[in-house]
Amino acid sequence: MKFESLLKQMKDRLRERFSNRIGIKWGLFSGFAAFAAIILVMLWVFQIMFLGSFYKFIKVSDIKNSAQTIERNINSDDLSTLIQNIARDNQICIIVSDEYGDLFYSEDALPNCVIHRLNGLQRAFIYEITRRNGGVYFEQFPEDNMRTVPNWDQQIPENPDSPESMIYTFITERENGKHLLVLLNSTISPVGSTVQTLRVQLTWITVIMLILAFFLALFLSRRISGPIIKINSSAKVLAQGNYDVQFAENGYREIAELGATLNYAAKELSKVETLRRDLIANVSHDLRTPLTMITGYAEVMRDLPGENTPENVQVIIDEANRLTTLVNDMLDLSKMQAGAQKLSPSFFDLTESVRDILGRYNKLTDYHISFTADRDVTVYADELKISQVVYNLVNNAITYTGEDKVVRLRQTEHDGKVRIEVRDTGEGIEQDKLKDIWERYYKVDKAHKRAQIGTGLGLSIVKTILDMHGGAYGVQSEQGVGSTFWFELDVQGDSVVEASKPLSNVSR
Repeated sequence: MKFESLLKQMKDRLRERFSNRIGIKWGLFSGFAAFAAIILVMLWVFQIMFLGSFYKFIKVSDIKNSAQTIERNINSDDLSTLIQNIARDNQICIIVSDEYGDLFYSEDALPNCVIHRLNGLQRAFIYEITRRNGGVYFEQFPEDNMRTVPNWDQQIPENPDSPESMIYTFITERENGKHLLVLLNSTISPVGSTVQTLRVQLTWITVIMLILAFFLALFLSRRISGPIIKINSSAKVLAQGNYDVQFAENGYREIAELGATLNYAAKELSKVETLRRDLIANVSHDLRTPLTMITGYAEVMRDLPGENTPENVQVIIDEANRLTTLVNDMLDLSKMQAGAQKLSPSFFDLTESVRDILGRYNKLTDYHISFTADRDVTVYADELKISQVVYNLVNNAITYTGEDKVVRLRQTEHDGKVRIEVRDTGEGIEQDKLKDIWERYYKVDKAHKRAQIGTGLGLSIVKTILDMHGGAYGVQSEQGVGSTFWFELDVQGDSVVEASKPLSNVSR
């Protein structure tokens, strides 16, 4: 009840925190709509308000760039052709004269050009005005005024619908030292009618764009947000402990990958939850059984005269040892998987270490345990941990071997690696269950005697130790024949073998 109350409080806090935030669907919709509105506003501003200014800027830039081109090529033999091309391409009138107003070049590309109405005296006057202005002169005036000479003192009436004329002049010097006056004349057409046309056109464009933007924003917001909303709903179900939930894997690539990742996470969480339940159940069973035995025999010895026998005491000792083994295995496995235990590697004789372990078994059991090896092999590993691997594999084989009580160990070498194989003659393991036997407390056959004898952690400890060493391991099994568990380690050189034997012997 306390956990459920805490979960409810967390949900209420999350709901209160995010209740005022806009949803992703309407967030995307408003974002797309705002973007379309900004584009339309920019079109109106630049096409209507600044069209005239931008047009004048372009025309002024054209006439000045043309003047610079002529000045750079003033000594060219093809100056006449250049002036013709510039006038034709830019719709500019061009005149080149001397300081006295005599013509050298003339090109008329505009109807009713202003500078072509000038006589020699007027051109000489403009030369003087240009010289007084530092060699460059520019003027812009309405064409209605029909002024033939700049800088007249008369007032020019303002007429926004009247074309404007631009006159740009400059003085340049040729290689022979002669000074020339270059006059350029261009016309700026009124843009009032153009602006009006654009205003009507943009009005229709705005209406159409707003309609299209609305439906496009609605479509994209639904397409993008739909899978995310579904994933969010499924995630809430997953958070409630329902690991069978399925996340949609459609939509854009990133969203589909997110759905696939969450499906994988839900699958793994389901496995973890199953293992957790099995762990609790098995630990409870494995702890309860020896405690019940100890309590029962102790009460019998207390209450019944004559039951205080060595046999009953031995039962209590055996169950206490079993309980101790279970707790130690759980602690060792937890420490290794948490990274709390570090390896202490050294060179040692693996073959001799296996012989010593099997020697202890042959003294304590009536099982027929054999070991074959071509030669002694040295490895670089944690001898205590590798010995624990051998112990657990042999214990597992003893638990599951057949009625003949035969367990065989074999050492082989290949490609610089030594392999230790432990084979039993039991019932074997189904192929679809082989990948699960390394999990803690996994039982192939829950009715098997391991449920009463072993801790169910042996193979998990083997897996963890060999993973820490980076060694390979596996199992081969055939039903009705038996199983063979194996692991591999890197073999060290022969010289190392001889040098490491005393170290191995000392450690034992």
